[in-house]
Amino acid sequence: MEHTEGNLTMGPIAQVLATLSLPIITAAFLSTAYNITDMAWIGKLGGNALAGVGVGGMYSWLSQGLSTLARMGGQVLVAQELGKGRKEYASAYAVASIQLTVLFGVIFGAFCLIFTDPLIGFFGLKNAEALRDAKIYMQITCGLILFSYLGQTLTGLYTAQGDSKSPLKANFIGLVANMILDPLLILGIGPVPKLGAAGAAIATVAAQIIVVVVLMIKGDSENAERRVLGHRRAWERQESRYIRGVLKMGAPSALQGTIYPMISMVISRMAGNFGDAAFAVLRVGGQIESLTWNIANGFASAMNAFAAQNYGAGKMKRVKEGYRISLIIVAVWAGFISLLFIFVPKPISSVFFHTDEEIRLSAQYLTVIGVGEIFMCVELMSEGAISGLGNTKICSVISIIFTAIRIPLAMVLSRTSLGVDGLWWALTISSIIKGILFVLTFYKECRKKDNGLLF
Repeated sequence: MEHTEGNLTMGPIAQVLATLSLPIITAAFLSTAYNITDMAWIGKLGGNALAGVGVGGMYSWLSQGLSTLARMGGQVLVAQELGKGRKEYASAYAVASIQLTVLFGVIFGAFCLIFTDPLIGFFGLKNAEALRDAKIYMQITCGLILFSYLGQTLTGLYTAQGDSKSPLKANFIGLVANMILDPLLILGIGPVPKLGAAGAAIATVAAQIIVVVVLMIKGDSENAERRVLGHRRAWERQESRYIRGVLKMGAPSALQGTIYPMISMVISRMAGNFGDAAFAVLRVGGQIESLTWNIANGFASAMNAFAAQNYGAGKMKRVKEGYRISLIIVAVWAGFISLLFIFVPKPISSVFFHTDEEIRLSAQYLTVIGVGEIFMCVELMSEGAISGLGNTKICSVISIIFTAIRIPLAMVLSRTSLGVDGLWWALTISSIIKGILFVLTFYKECRKKDNGLLF
């Protein structure tokens, strides 16, 4: 493969990773800002509104398994084929991943619209306002989930080519739109009526549509000849082997991406037993925590493309050095956030909650979660690197097993004197275990490749 801007197999490793990861990290901050902006404005409507939107948003999260199937399968295979210098194959896999994205987005959207009531009923919300907000938020965001899916898949394909700047620009434009629309639609300004949770949902979907449009225009214009979709159309029929390839590579990650939020939904249901305030704390706390895990996901995406291209080119020494650099950076960042969560949780909580009870519960959540932040971030980054090497199965096995232990741990610990804090400790303990296991697994996979099992 000739040396181009998107070639991750050449040049100083730290510089290449910085060039690729910094836009991804910035985009991750923008993604965090999306969610935090929503929650901050919705918080002005009260805890019931936060709980309702939190429940409605759970199914958007649940659906990420489907989007992950197409995105991860496409991203890994496109990057590996580019590393081998086979752009034609990379293009075919890219088109296949987009087609699967559209299919899954339409199916899930229809499912949520048809079964809204029983899906929302699972959480047992007691407040009528929270229940109403949950339904309307879910109908809009999940019914139109296709745009979220497309944004993720297109971002993955750009990243596979070593281009993380284009997704950053698109997400920045989307964020600006979201920040303008949130107060306008949630609270109502001037002639615009107060729409509450519906306004938050509309603002989110509108921003997602903008991101997709920008990425599509970008991919069809400048430097299109260098892009894997530059000479193809998304509706072109592909050979079944490319569809199967994306499904096979992405299936383990998709299974993991589906089971993980399902487990989290069970934990959320347990939190609801301690009251709507505890449930709201869990959902909003997750958004606050995204300050760390979105950064880790950014590095995971960068390492996924970096590892895949260099693995395809047979440069395992370069993969290991890239991982070492990323590991240090992620651990330092997560350590900083952990200190904030542990030592100044109340000021952070007071941004989103406005009653003493809610602030107290949120501060307890952040303190406990802060203990495991480093391990959680290491887990996510390592998973991206291992998946880039083509082994998505082992990532899913580890993640599913040791995420599932959260349920029995939560059941036991929440019945002790810890009470609701027992739920938070269950999350932290599993994160610590997974973080350690993923580091060990990465180096085990590297040893396999070094022993001649490269292809």
